[in-house]
Amino acid sequence: MIDQSPWERIFTHGVLILGCLIVAFPVYVTFVASTHSIEDIIQVPMPLLPGGHLIDNYWTALTSGADSAGNAPVGVMMLNSLIMAVTIAVGKISVSILAAFAIVYFKFPFRMFFFWMIFVTLMLPVEVRIIPTYAVISDLGMLDSYAGLTLPLIASATATFLFRQFFMTVPEELFHAARIDGAGPIRFLCSIIIPMSRTNIAALFVILFIYGWNQYLWPLLITTREDMYTILIGINRMLNVGDDQADWHIIMATSILAMIPPVIVVVSMQKLFIKGMTETEK
Repeated sequence: MIDQSPWERIFTHGVLILGCLIVAFPVYVTFVASTHSIEDIIQVPMPLLPGGHLIDNYWTALTSGADSAGNAPVGVMMLNSLIMAVTIAVGKISVSILAAFAIVYFKFPFRMFFFWMIFVTLMLPVEVRIIPTYAVISDLGMLDSYAGLTLPLIASATATFLFRQFFMTVPEELFHAARIDGAGPIRFLCSIIIPMSRTNIAALFVILFIYGWNQYLWPLLITTREDMYTILIGINRMLNVGDDQADWHIIMATSILAMIPPVIVVVSMQKLFIKGMTETEK
């Protein structure tokens, strides 16, 4: 523990408080704007205290969206983003665990070659291969579908590498003991490896959920129906209204609503996330 003088302690706490205020102030302004009418927002200066339209604005956003943009209701777009984020996170973790388990515990020809081929795909994110990926999804008839939103993003070389590194730290005696007790590979995976990996799984779930929630380019490319838009596409369309007046109170309410699911995931899994990033359980 580093001893600090009272002045040093005051200074460090002051810097931390200032940093928190700088980060939180835009969020606070967004929330305040979401509680006012459009007339109050466009006046100068804009009010910095909450108004009386909180319930009306949020209910309008959830049920009908912004009239100026002709969007689907925010509730539908949030559901699309939630399905996409959860499917991507669960899919990436599931595929990565199975791939890492096969690479570590099964002996087959060219095992390391296939591992490095998986690892090389880190240089080929969806933005690089977006044209052939779109062509494949279009030929398979997956445009404007949840399968098209999620399947091209499920494979994860990073998660496979992290699980492989963790599995290699598991004592080999556990595997042999499980075999002596009559446990097959799947039983060993489900009863021993996955419970030991719960903090790693939680940490990756948080990261991958936010990755899926923040996807913009791929959903923008393959969705044409408003009822399949994700929340980020919806916010962007609310802003692109040409010469019309944007419904800023609805846009701000939508922005606040878009923050809620990632915040809930991070807060609810905070302890496991920190353990997964800092500790290795064996």
